[in-house]
Amino acid sequence: MATSDKVAAVAEITEKLRDSNAAVVTSYTGLSVAQLKQLRRSLGENAQYRVVKNTLTKIAAQEAGISVLDEHLSGSTAVAFVTGDPVEAAKGLRDFAKENPALVIKGGVLDGKALSADEIKKLADLESREVLLAKLAGAFKGKQTQAAQVFQALPSKLVRTVDALRAKQAEQSGAE
Repeated sequence: MATSDKVAAVAEITEKLRDSNAAVVTSYTGLSVAQLKQLRRSLGENAQYRVVKNTLTKIAAQEAGISVLDEHLSGSTAVAFVTGDPVEAAKGLRDFAKENPALVIKGGVLDGKALSADEIKKLADLESREVLLAKLAGAFKGKQTQAAQVFQALPSKLVRTVDALRAKQAEQSGAE
């Protein structure tokens, strides 16, 4: 690879690392081209899976300010650059690795924090961002309904209390 090609490759990887909110490093030895194509499709629209050279990726990671990937950059290496929901990409990698044991998740980085292979698998066990937001919205709606019922109950309770006081006063004035 010519020097200008290497400089361009480092610049491209650096840009991908900066633009991504997560990156997952994998070993792909033993996977066919067709399996790699299938893996790329399983990651979703917000992730890009790319075979990389270790030395160029180390340089790019240093330029991007990420030093936690160095320990994972050995052997045959590919990186999933995730720009969207990292849970979706982690699920795609985990599920593909179950069907194809040749894919090994080495580790990664999420918002600048190092992730081990086990942490990436735990991330894959989470529900997607959309599901979590829907649950949160449902919880807020439930709380709003409860608050509305409380606020609605206050005036009716006040009316019942005033009616009871009037009835009691009427009784007392009628008894005198």
